[in-house]
Amino acid sequence: MKKLILSLTAVTMFLPVMLVAQIYSIEGYWHTPDKTTKVHIYQPYTDYFCGKIVWLKEPMENGTPRMDINNPDPNLRSRPLMDLVIIKGLVPSGKNKYENGTFYDYHTGNTYSARAELTGPNTMKLRRYIGVSLMGHTETWTRAK
Repeated sequence: MKKLILSLTAVTMFLPVMLVAQIYSIEGYWHTPDKTTKVHIYQPYTDYFCGKIVWLKEPMENGTPRMDINNPDPNLRSRPLMDLVIIKGLVPSGKNKYENGTFYDYHTGNTYSARAELTGPNTMKLRRYIGVSLMGHTETWTRAK
């Protein structure tokens, strides 16, 4: 009985610490909010993370692979969207937070500054902005199964 009481006391004391100290991994596969794109976030080097397109709901257009047609650089408009790196340089900046990255929106051809925060094991808030973070847009991405 004493062992049970000691075990319950230990769990009760350390449970809040375990819950507060929860750290989630940004690495893995993520769906964009509209679930039309799946992005693989990976760590190519030890100091930052990138994300590339690995699945599109509609990968073909007129019988050919979809291309980066909205890119402002005409030389890049013929590159396929599949395997296109759209997130670059996200650097860890605290528990479950990443900053100093860029996000390329292939729908518009615009590149934004980006930061991310994991709000749970399967949800990520991705903020993209130009200049100041206050002037931007936040999306909730979900981990792909």
